[in-house]
Amino acid sequence: MGYPGKNHKQYATPKRRFEKTRLEDEKRLIIEYGLRNKRELWKAQSVLRKYREAARELVALRSGGLVTEDYERKKDQLIGHLQRYGLVGENADIGAILALKVEQQLDRRLQTLVLRKGLARSPKQARQFITHGHIAIAGRRVTIPGYRVARAEEMEIGYYGPSPLTNTVHPERSRIARAGMR
Repeated sequence: MGYPGKNHKQYATPKRRFEKTRLEDEKRLIIEYGLRNKRELWKAQSVLRKYREAARELVALRSGGLVTEDYERKKDQLIGHLQRYGLVGENADIGAILALKVEQQLDRRLQTLVLRKGLARSPKQARQFITHGHIAIAGRRVTIPGYRVARAEEMEIGYYGPSPLTNTVHPERSRIARAGMR
């Protein structure tokens, strides 16, 4: 057992390092979502891998004939967790969890939601606004672009109170408004 305060990797690197189709897909996702590096993409893939693994365990329990209250409780917990974060819909089942894509996980990042709400012109600018402390959720400043936003917090994303971007005559706000009209 290692030292508990030591940080450990939160992702797994790909097995085949130079697979052309995977590299092209990763590059497309990095550009589309404004990720800093492939490590952020691999972290999202690892989170989805854990969800799928839990869903496969539930399927194994059900197919083994062990449909008990423990199975139902675990299934409701997993689906409830994924619904809170907006990864699955209201009438989701185990199949919906197994069908999750990495794009759905990346869509729940604060950086992507800031861009979709029109608070920034590009994914890179959304990342910059977040790291510089111009974005808040429910009035609390968040400086982590990879923060997973829950469905309940989604409507509370806005500019941070003391930020100069709260002023509607700020030059960057007018550029964002013009970009949104296109």
